[in-house]
Amino acid sequence: MNHTYGNAPSGIMDPPKVTLPGADLFQKRATRLRELVVQVPALDEFLAFMARLVQAQHQVLSEQEPGWRPAPGAFDEALAHGMPPLGYQALLRDVCWQSDLSALLENVEFHVGQRQRPLLEALRRKTSEELDAIAVDVLEARSGSRENRPLMPLVAAALQVTWVRLAQALPRAPDKPAVESEALCPTCGCPPVASVIHGEQYRSGVRYLHCSLCATEWHLERVKCSVCGEGGKLTYLGLDDEKGKPFLPIQAEACSRCDHYLKVALRESHGRADPVADNLASLALDVMLAEEGRYSPSGYNPLLIIGD
Repeated sequence: MNHTYGNAPSGIMDPPKVTLPGADLFQKRATRLRELVVQVPALDEFLAFMARLVQAQHQVLSEQEPGWRPAPGAFDEALAHGMPPLGYQALLRDVCWQSDLSALLENVEFHVGQRQRPLLEALRRKTSEELDAIAVDVLEARSGSRENRPLMPLVAAALQVTWVRLAQALPRAPDKPAVESEALCPTCGCPPVASVIHGEQYRSGVRYLHCSLCATEWHLERVKCSVCGEGGKLTYLGLDDEKGKPFLPIQAEACSRCDHYLKVALRESHGRADPVADNLASLALDVMLAEEGRYSPSGYNPLLIIGD
C-alpha cells in the first residue's frame, strides 16, 4: 500500500458546479470494466459479470421506454428552492423501476454463467411488494437480509437506470448543495459512491463527488474530507504493483479526524478511470483498510452489498 498526497489544482478556474449524467455513462463504464477483467485477474469472473450487467444498463437506458414520465414543470419548484428534485423518498412509488428491472434481467439472461442464473430466477419469483422492499434497502444503504443480499446489486442496477434517465431529463442541473449537505447528491439526495478527479482541460485536476444512484457529479474542493470538511488531516492510500508503481488509478482519501475514507478515481492518471468500475476492482484496498481497523468507508456502492 502506498501513501501519497493529493494536490489542489492550480490556476484560475470556474468549473461547472454540478453535471448531470451523459448518454454514454454506462457504455463507458462497461468498457472500463472489461479492461479491468484483464488487469485484475483475481476478480475476473466478478468484474466480467459486472461488465455484462453495466452493458445491459446501457441497453435498457437506450432502448426501454420509461413507464412513467413526470408532468411538465414537476421539478421546477424543487430546483428553484435548492432541494433535490429526484428525491427517492418522494418518487419511489411513482416511477416504474420494476419494468427496468425486468428489461435488465431479460438482457443479461443469455450472457451470465450458471452461478448467476439462480439470482435472476429468484428476482422473478418476488412479488412487486417484495421487490419494493428490497429497493428501499438499497436506497437506504442498508445491507438487507441474508436471503436478499445477493439480489440487491441487480435491483440497484435497475434503480440506477431509472434515476439516470430522470436526471438526464431534468431541465437543468441543480445548484451545488449547501455546505451542511454537500456530502449528498443535489439531484436525488443519495451519498456518493466515490469521487473522481477529471482530466479535461476545462476542469483538469478538479474533484467531483459521483452519486451512487443517479450518477450526478457535484464539485467538492480537493484536500477536503467529504464527511467532516477537514482539510489538514487527509492521507491518500493506494495499491502498488510488484514494481512499486500504482496498481490502479484509484486511491482512498482517508481522514484522521473522523476516521472515514472515500475512494477517488484519478482520471489525471488514466483517462477512463471510473468511480464505480475502479471502485469494484480495488476491493483489495478496502480489505487492507478493514484489516487495519482504523478507517470506515463513507462511500456507498450499491452494486456491491456487504453484510454487517
